[in-house]
Amino acid sequence: MKLLFIRHAEPDYSIDSLTEKGFREAGLLADWLEKIPVRDFFVSPLGRARDTARPTLERLGRQAEVLDWLQEFYVPVKDPDTGDDRIPWDFMPGYWTRQPLLYDKDRWMDSDIMQTGEIRKRYQAVCKGIDGLLARYGYIREGNFYRTEKGNTDTLAFFCHLGAEFTILSHLLGIAPPCLWQGFFVAPSSWTLLCTEERVKGEAYFRCRTLGNTLHLGMAGEPDSDMGFFTEVF
Repeated sequence: MKLLFIRHAEPDYSIDSLTEKGFREAGLLADWLEKIPVRDFFVSPLGRARDTARPTLERLGRQAEVLDWLQEFYVPVKDPDTGDDRIPWDFMPGYWTRQPLLYDKDRWMDSDIMQTGEIRKRYQAVCKGIDGLLARYGYIREGNFYRTEKGNTDTLAFFCHLGAEFTILSHLLGIAPPCLWQGFFVAPSSWTLLCTEERVKGEAYFRCRTLGNTLHLGMAGEPDSDMGFFTEVF
């Protein structure tokens, strides 16, 4: 089984769509995706993800199933300094690196800051969503891996968001989400590929083969976007 996670192209958040560059990226992504034998497509309900998927789906004459749990993982928590709402995957290093629980894959939701929002409820919904979907294709969650009576090499493609992508990867790979949210970046329109290793009959574990690939942009001379990556140097 192969899982292809695609971050939406460069966004215009003010209208929940794409910038002019974002639409170019989506077209170049379609040039690449149309060559990939994808069994089924899935998409976040948010406009920027659907606009990224549209060129590919129209070119292939396909449709994508809309999944609510693929939308961006925006579950506000309270900023420890100001008391204002903030997203749970945008902390300054001076704060989050001093919170040992945020590194713990089993206890990160027990940290003080994660207790100030509905993080547990939403995270469990995402985990339930991806596990339920994989079960439809014969992969049943058992502890921290998956059982399968008969493996396959099908590819499923997901058009979603940076925070959502890392949230799902945290569940599949057994990594505390804050470590992925704070330590990794995937550019707009990039794709991440996870493949199962099934070295023991009936046992499957997802392994990340490619993270944040933008080959489709580089081959066309289109630069990567830094949207969501803070490159300022002080």
